[in-house]
Amino acid sequence: MKIKHTLAALTASLITTTAMAEQVGNVDVDWLGNDIVVEAVADPKVKGVTCHLAYFERGLIDRFQKGNWFEDPSNSSISCRQTGPIEIGDIEMDDEGENVFSERRSIIFKTLRVKRIFDQKNNTLIYISHSQRVQDGSAKMSMSTVPLYTPGQ
Repeated sequence: MKIKHTLAALTASLITTTAMAEQVGNVDVDWLGNDIVVEAVADPKVKGVTCHLAYFERGLIDRFQKGNWFEDPSNSSISCRQTGPIEIGDIEMDDEGENVFSERRSIIFKTLRVKRIFDQKNNTLIYISHSQRVQDGSAKMSMSTVPLYTPGQ
């Protein structure tokens, strides 16, 4: 019973610290139903920062033709900007950073992640989108930065 409560608490903590994405664009790239999906992700611990994440989503016809039914490519792109007054909450300060957003790209083995890393020396937030796999990690990634300075200072 104690393990069940610990697992529930861990799951709840992961859910509360991970941002939700809102689809803001959908670009058709061919007649097979393949699309580039664009989502807006507000950083849940840094108010005033929004990241726009783009990734490839395979259509049904492409899945029929090429097989590999349950997986989308690892490619992604990210751009993050200040969209309001920045207020930094309780963020991780180590070099591993902190998960901001994650979304499954296959049933089990692949997840698209956005991580935030704080570069304290340069007073900058770094956001990296990458694919995390059980094995055979991908080198495909994209990075965006948000400088934390007040103009005129």
